[in-house]
Amino acid sequence: MKKQHRIIAGVLSLAAIFTLATGCSSSSSKKSSSSSSSTTRTVTDMSGTKVKVPKRVTRVADLWHANNQVVLLLGGQKKLVATTQMIKAEPWFNAIYPKIKAVKAPFAGQDMQIEALLKTKPDVVIASDPGQIKQARNAKLPTVNAMYQNFAGLRRSVNLTANVLGGSAPKVAKNYQKDLTTNLNEVKNGLKGVTNKPKVLHIVGPTNLNQVDGRKTIVDQWINAAGGQNALNQTGNMISVTTEKLAKSNPDVIIVGSTTDRNALKVLRKDPVLSKLTAVKEGHVYGNPQGTFPWDRYSAEEALQVLWAAKKIHPAQFKQLNMVKKTQSFYQKYYQYNLTTKQAQLILSGSTRTK
Repeated sequence: MKKQHRIIAGVLSLAAIFTLATGCSSSSSKKSSSSSSSTTRTVTDMSGTKVKVPKRVTRVADLWHANNQVVLLLGGQKKLVATTQMIKAEPWFNAIYPKIKAVKAPFAGQDMQIEALLKTKPDVVIASDPGQIKQARNAKLPTVNAMYQNFAGLRRSVNLTANVLGGSAPKVAKNYQKDLTTNLNEVKNGLKGVTNKPKVLHIVGPTNLNQVDGRKTIVDQWINAAGGQNALNQTGNMISVTTEKLAKSNPDVIIVGSTTDRNALKVLRKDPVLSKLTAVKEGHVYGNPQGTFPWDRYSAEEALQVLWAAKKIHPAQFKQLNMVKKTQSFYQKYYQYNLTTKQAQLILSGSTRTK
């Protein structure tokens, strides 16, 4: 009888130990899961991919030229541990944030160097190029795609970047969204009653006059928002069009990216065909403004672009619009940088000079 009691007691003891062990294991598992979820959060990037990033991001590798400007606008520039050679060479980015010179650019020419990127120990990588995104994700780095093609995408990308940066960035993004809406509405109100839509040709840069921006692009969107219409029927960014087609489009206004007003007019006057266009003869040729990044594409300074373009396309309707003051106000508010009148004029003329 005593032996039977000892056997029962032993079984109960083993059961208790098993239960305790199982409970501890379950508790440990829950604790581990809870610990993991408390250190990371999930963001949905522009491609719809869900990416786990640290709750507190302090080190950012931004491999997309344009998005570095968004990071600067949101006040996250001190978190940059990797950038691009283009941004390191941008005059106005350097003027506002001189420390960008010391930030690593993990590239050899146009090729991203994964070993160099890993050495920067980023909490998160922001990119737009599919190949770079694949490389970074294969290296187990949390990588966010920030690419967009229109105004709606610009808004989403700014909010995404703010979400990744955290801290005060979401509040800055909210203010930016309000200002972008305000500027678009200012142009819309200024165009009330205006029925004519001048034809606008946007040339990518002065070195290749046949590379232009067609319809269904962000360039096309700001042309339309500013009360114009794209002079071309072709669709796409940076497309090649024959000189004959450009001449046939007969634009009322020509805007050339990455150059000054003076140089834009100079190169067009040198072309034997394009020099005969009315826009060239009448001097309706402008270099697109360039600030911390070119205003015409993939820049949060697009909020200023639509105002500038409206004034160029419809000068009579926007005679009272002071773009110097608008630019100064934007730079002071978002970069805490006080532009002189001359500096604002240089940006508006398409110059890369900072003084």
